[in-house]
Amino acid sequence: MYDLIVIGGGPAGYIAAIRAGQLGKKVACVEVERPGGTCLNWGCIPTKALLKNAHLYHQMKHQAADFGMKFDNLEYDWSKVVSRSRGVADRLAGGVEFLFKKNKVDYLKGFGSLEGPGKVGVEKDGKKEIHEAKNIIIATGCKPRELPPLPFDGKAVLSSKDAMILKEQPKSMLIIGAGAIGVEFAYVYNAFGTEVTLVEMQSTILPVEDAEVGKALQKSYKKLGVNCLTDTKVTQFKNNGNSVTLTVENKKGTQDLTADTCLVAIGVAPVLPGGANPDLDDRGYVKMNERYETSQKNVYVIGDINGPPWLAHTGMFEAVQCVDGIFVEGHTPRQVENFPGCTYCYPEVASVGKTEEALKEEGVAYKVGKFPYQALGKAQAIGETEGFVKLLYGKEHGELLGAHIIGENATDLIAEMGLALEMELTTDEIHGTIHAHPTIAEAIHEATLDADGHALHF
Repeated sequence: MYDLIVIGGGPAGYIAAIRAGQLGKKVACVEVERPGGTCLNWGCIPTKALLKNAHLYHQMKHQAADFGMKFDNLEYDWSKVVSRSRGVADRLAGGVEFLFKKNKVDYLKGFGSLEGPGKVGVEKDGKKEIHEAKNIIIATGCKPRELPPLPFDGKAVLSSKDAMILKEQPKSMLIIGAGAIGVEFAYVYNAFGTEVTLVEMQSTILPVEDAEVGKALQKSYKKLGVNCLTDTKVTQFKNNGNSVTLTVENKKGTQDLTADTCLVAIGVAPVLPGGANPDLDDRGYVKMNERYETSQKNVYVIGDINGPPWLAHTGMFEAVQCVDGIFVEGHTPRQVENFPGCTYCYPEVASVGKTEEALKEEGVAYKVGKFPYQALGKAQAIGETEGFVKLLYGKEHGELLGAHIIGENATDLIAEMGLALEMELTTDEIHGTIHAHPTIAEAIHEATLDADGHALHF
């Protein structure tokens, strides 16, 4: 009898299993592929490896001369670009298996299912074993959402997983959806010379971000040669076998677009294990209470399967909160509130808290502080002057309400702003904190000063 069985070995699932092991509980984690789930094997980690390759090649090709360097006959090996990404994922998956052993977590490989109260089935090679547990956590996550008229085939019509392992680089690519996945792959393929067109229904790319940031990224992508069609709807889809044709419509009219491949990046769909019968919302995500418990007693849910935000780090947060809520006496689990959103394109984009549009809609009085990378000594020194820091503070008390960064190291800088938001820091407290010179982080200090009209370097 296990104290806990976790179905799903992604970031939420494996963290839940490890945390339970740290608490001295008898725990197992069921995973059909290998530990790490989509994030480690087919998402966050391997895509960042591809992005690093792409950016390095971009810098060598387009920026080396600025640094007094010259490369003749610069080339790349596409197969090695892909294999490096897979190697990074392989090493980290092995690391999770080591952590399972270290924390005495049983790793049960196979398809997990619920087989009645307190029972979990694990099916592998046509054989099913039944295991009993006092508590069960469902952490089965999501999968790429298909367009019914244009199902994935791994050749012409791609999911994000397919786009990571193409044996041959396409000469042209259409991408439907300009969220984080769409813009990241747009950068990767564009950097290596693929002709890329992004198609987005909303008015800016990265539509969940502050509109000013989305417009700035779109301007950057235009300079890179990425064709961004915003306010554009796809009305017809055709898989030609070795190419895809989309009919799109916007204020300029209707046109047909054809490319070797089409990446569908319109979001994700929940994956529920067999036998599970919890209450679902109207989109198919599992409902839960304040302790992450579903409508089935002693069955809990964490990560992408309970709905947005679909982020590895929020799943990890939920994992610890849920497990401590089950096993630590007196612990009241916290729900996800403030969380950083990060997009690892070029330039990077990161945010936490409210957008300016949301504050206007809510009628909140606020003030804006901005500082451009162009005015940063460190940014000039390293040749990364594109972007800005935009901070939103309450007008009356000066408390931080939202932070939006586009530029070098944005996804690292956002951690400071997350802490500031969590601690309810004000302009006085942030610009009273010395930021080292020369660093990119100085932009946070200067943007805070700017909110009060006191920017020193711009």
